Amino acid sequence: MRKFKLHNGERGAALTVRVTPRARRTEVAGIREDGTLRIRITAPPVEGRANTALIEYLAEVLGIRKTRIEILAGEKGLDKIVSITGMPSEEVQKRLQAWIDRTEESS
Repeated sequence: MRKFKLHNGERGAALTVRVTPRARRTEVAGIREDGTLRIRITAPPVEGRANTALIEYLAEVLGIRKTRIEILAGEKGLDKIVSITGMPSEEVQKRLQAWIDRTEESS
């Protein structure tokens, strides 16, 4: 099983995400070789809709408020650095992995 990369920061965790907009459904699509989390988003990359959908999806997956998630870099690109405040990387890892495992079981 491939692991995604998380980084600890002063105020929480950060992870790299590769977004695929205009997908059939919003879902975690896997983990790239470099540890980047791949996420498919149904929203188009127009007027920030894909970014908003990404934040909403990550908030749902992690069980936190959307205000605790911020796109630090890559706002206009497919590759993004996302910050999760108030949660250590170990907890983010645990929650994301549980979500991935659950969705793989139901597939």
